[in-house]
Amino acid sequence: KFGGEGYKVSGGLHGVGVSVVNALSVRVVAEVHRDGTHYRQEFVEGGKPKGKLQKVGASPDKTARGTSIRFWPDPEIFQAEGVEFVARTVTERLQTIAFLNKSLEVVFVDDRGDKKQKVTFQYKGGIVDFVKHLNQSREALFTKVAHYEASEDDQTLDIALQWNTGYYEGIYGYANGISTVEGGMHVEGFKTALTSVLNKYARSSGGLKEKDENLLGEDIREGLTAVVSVKLREPQFEGQTKAKLGNVSMRSFVQKETNTKLEEWFQENPTEANRVVKKAVAAAQARIAAKNARNAIRRKTALSGAGMPDKLKDCTSGDPGESELFIVEGDSAGGTAVDARDPRTQAILPIRGKILNVERARLDKMLKNNEIQALITAIGGGVGNDEFNVEKARYHKVIILADADVDGSHIRTLLLTFFYRQMRPMVESGFIYIAQPPLYSTEVGKEKIYLKDDSAKAAFLKEHANHKKEFQRLKGLGEMDWQELKGTTMDAETRTLLQITVDEAAEAENIMSVLMGDDVETRKEFITTNARDVRNLDF
Repeated sequence: KFGGEGYKVSGGLHGVGVSVVNALSVRVVAEVHRDGTHYRQEFVEGGKPKGKLQKVGASPDKTARGTSIRFWPDPEIFQAEGVEFVARTVTERLQTIAFLNKSLEVVFVDDRGDKKQKVTFQYKGGIVDFVKHLNQSREALFTKVAHYEASEDDQTLDIALQWNTGYYEGIYGYANGISTVEGGMHVEGFKTALTSVLNKYARSSGGLKEKDENLLGEDIREGLTAVVSVKLREPQFEGQTKAKLGNVSMRSFVQKETNTKLEEWFQENPTEANRVVKKAVAAAQARIAAKNARNAIRRKTALSGAGMPDKLKDCTSGDPGESELFIVEGDSAGGTAVDARDPRTQAILPIRGKILNVERARLDKMLKNNEIQALITAIGGGVGNDEFNVEKARYHKVIILADADVDGSHIRTLLLTFFYRQMRPMVESGFIYIAQPPLYSTEVGKEKIYLKDDSAKAAFLKEHANHKKEFQRLKGLGEMDWQELKGTTMDAETRTLLQITVDEAAEAENIMSVLMGDDVETRKEFITTNARDVRNLDF
């Protein structure tokens, strides 16, 4: 594989992937059908061969070929996390593989329990279908998807793009089928060429006048959904997670081909190209308005001294690593949280009502919202994924504390949308949390017991079969006094927090647009389909 003979291209670098699986399993069985012969090798106890490679005999079907790997994860190693595989996580990855390899058929079978399922992924349109899938919950600016391919020496590119009427860009880079969530040289080359080509077209078509400044890349990429997939013989990834492609030659290759092929597409599709120009010009105007709004906030901050929001009850620690910001719904709950906090490390920011849905608003409108202004100022680091600097964040734990009812759920969702869209590095760094206040309380003797959820209640009843006291369902944080709130929700020794993560960027982006965008029917369909599996969503 790594001598250049086994595969044309490979996403692996060191060959440790399956070796690690073997080392962490109590049993691994590898079976191969090759040249009409069936081979089998079994390993046990973390990779010890159970005998030699077996030549089982002739394959049952002379055309059979390929490899199957079965493994049994070691429950002792994974006792904390458990060894339950989430079907959604696996199917998302398999669907991406099918999109990136046009016409490849990928079959997923789950035979566990009563919910058996079989899903087949196959896309004749390849990444064109991928872009349509990513944009399915958004209103496309036009129906066509720009698509071009190229190859040179041992490297190839496959790029598809389409704009929608939204305000956020989504560029998904892949190198040898590996998702490069932090971009890299292939994405840089694409962005540079796109900015150049569209400015050139805007000038020639009259969309930009001679006196007008060039459009910035961020203006042009507003509402863009693009998949940039490249394949190359020896990929150089930055870091073990393979999040960023480092091959410099790939940047010039993608830039050169995009300059040529995208310019041809714009010339051949003037109606679509003019819509992109018009949208980019509007984005530039909004960018200038947002800049003025930012400057106004900064001037206001400078004139008012420290510049922190009046309602922020800040902590005294200057170390972001130990500082926590609790975002609390309402002033009354905020008052209880102030009494319950550790004033050295815990800050409280009450917000009134539901904040603006940023999925449907440009940055200039967003910056006029008082609650969002307070969030931006309190957290520090700026706003907007291009400008936000996570190293300047004043807190490394931002904890959403809202009631366990419908309104509280909506507030949490709006806040998560804001962080995902405007401060995504906070999410990617694992700095965003949701407090998990208990759902039930009861009494054992004179002691008040709090139970996190229905499972905890059932476990409690199993241990206390003769328990007679009633269970109180806690709906609002206001029902707790400050001692209760501290003990159950804010004390680092006794509380439970849910850390927010983004595993599959493309799918998370799609889910966010479905749940918070304008397409009501798509949202209804998604909620109906996934209501039972809400635990397994990306957020």
